[in-house]
Amino acid sequence: MARKRIFQFAMSLVLLALLAGAAIAVRGAGRWLVRQDPLRPADVIVVLSGAMPARAEEAARICRSGFAPEVWLTRPESPARELAAMGISFRGEEEYSREILVHDGVPDAAVHVLPGTVVNTEQEIEEISAEMLREGKGTAIIVTSPPHTRRVRALWRVLAGHNLRLVVRGAPQDPFDANHWWRDTHDAFAVAREILGLLNVWAGLPVRPHAAS
Repeated sequence: MARKRIFQFAMSLVLLALLAGAAIAVRGAGRWLVRQDPLRPADVIVVLSGAMPARAEEAARICRSGFAPEVWLTRPESPARELAAMGISFRGEEEYSREILVHDGVPDAAVHVLPGTVVNTEQEIEEISAEMLREGKGTAIIVTSPPHTRRVRALWRVLAGHNLRLVVRGAPQDPFDANHWWRDTHDAFAVAREILGLLNVWAGLPVRPHAAS
């Protein structure tokens, strides 16, 4: 009987230790997702779609600081075709990002919108790396949101190849709270999305993006 009580006590301690470790891991998930590089000179700055105006604002700041001479924008999928059929004009997110860049001091001639339409980060990385190869670019500074930086890095390793170099930066203008992400539904959703996305990368990308319209 004494041995049984000792065993139960020991298992309780193990369970408590596991629960404490899980709580610490969950609390630290926001900080763990933020994985960015020091800035260094590059051939181009790329703004990933989403999180306007923070990403474009940070790209403009980096460009003004002289780290790269031009800024690329990806072209996210939009309802432009459907709205045009209704006689409703629609300007894509990339055009607003262009205006933000120009407003913040980037010459309009230095802004380039990539030709392909993308639906997620996987397709963005494929589009960026293909354009870099076509244009003879070797290093890109990719600007995204802080919790997105680790997944961008993981996708780059899988999709961009070894000859293209990446500097990934999280826009500090983004309101993501890495230390208390569970207190805000937007931040909690971001953490859940990024962890699921990383699991997909680590599994070999079995979940594929739908075809752009």
